[in-house]
This record gives sequence, structure tokens and C-alpha cells, in this order.
Amino acid sequence: MILKSDRLAKLLQDSKNPDTADPLVVVPRPDLTTLKAAGSASIDIRLGTWFVSLKQSRMTHLSVDDGKSRAGRLTKTHYVPFGDQYVLHPGSFVLGVTLEWIRLPATLAAYVVGRSSWGRRGLIIATATGVHPGFKGCLTLELSNVGEIPIGIRPGMTICQLFIHSVETDEPDLVDQSGFVGMRKPTLGKIKPDLFARQLGRPD
Repeated sequence: MILKSDRLAKLLQDSKNPDTADPLVVVPRPDLTTLKAAGSASIDIRLGTWFVSLKQSRMTHLSVDDGKSRAGRLTKTHYVPFGDQYVLHPGSFVLGVTLEWIRLPATLAAYVVGRSSWGRRGLIIATATGVHPGFKGCLTLELSNVGEIPIGIRPGMTICQLFIHSVETDEPDLVDQSGFVGMRKPTLGKIKPDLFARQLGRPD
């Protein structure tokens, strides 16, 4: 069940109560009066100040599981202060991060969706959309320009929407344990081959 804005506003208000054991937290917190009156089913999320781009390389290909493609060798980090912009050229890709720090309780999960007003201008938020119960941190956003002209994106601008839904569970203590928990800057992350992939690559 997706939560509507009035329910989201109440959960965020309850997070200020010290007796709330497992709160929903969004920092900076949105204006609760505006959120409640919106009648929507999401929370607007803004763009942060850190970006990570892939470096141009002479590598023949990107192999994600050979241990050589380390993030430091592949990426370049950019800090863009408020008031400035990052120009994303056609065909370019950059990792961004949300301005908001988010904490989900064990009973809620979420997914991130790009705003259609940006999508119609060629800016695609092709993020790994699932946000699991127990997640804490800023969300990494995968931004690409599929349009024909450069797009200037500014820290603090509303970039996406967070839809939050309830989760049924018999194990409330089992929550997200991924390596992305607690992150405040965009990160490339690691890809580990699953057991089937390792078996396929094993010599006879």
C-alpha cells in the first residue's frame, strides 16, 4: 500500500516524538503543511552537491568482477556549491546524490522516480529505484542526458520523487545490510557475480 501525503506528513511529525521507536526520517524535513495539502503520494527530493563521473579510459571494456576496475581508477568526484550548476551534456552520464538524508523504518520501503518535467527535457533519473526497509543515508541518483542540448542541474533543485509503501514482515529486525547504507556521497558500488555466474566461469 502506497502512503498518501497526509499519512507521510503524520509519520514525519511523529518522528519528533522521542517515544517513536522506529521513525521515518527525512532531513532536511519537508514543510509538513505543504506536504499534507499536496494530495500526492510522494515526497519531493532535491539534488545534493556531490557528483561522480566516469573518467575517459583506454580500457577495452569495463569488467566489473575482475578486481582491477576499482572506483578510484574509474571515477572523478565533483563538488558543486549551491548557486552553481553541473552541466550534463547530451549522451553523458553522472552519479548524483540526494540533498535529503533518509531513514526508513523496518515496516516501510520506497522507490525513487524521476520527475516527468525533467524527463520531457531529456534528463533521465535511471536510478536503482528500490529503497529497502532500514535504509539510512543519502540516495545515489544515476543521471543521464538523452536529449539534444546540454542541461544545467543545480544543487537544491527538486530532482525526483520518493514513493513510500508499507511492508509486511514477520522479522522486523531483518533490515537493509547493503554497502550503500549510511552513504552521504554518490558511490559506484561493487558488483559481485552470483553463484551461477561463478559456476559458468569455472573451468572444467
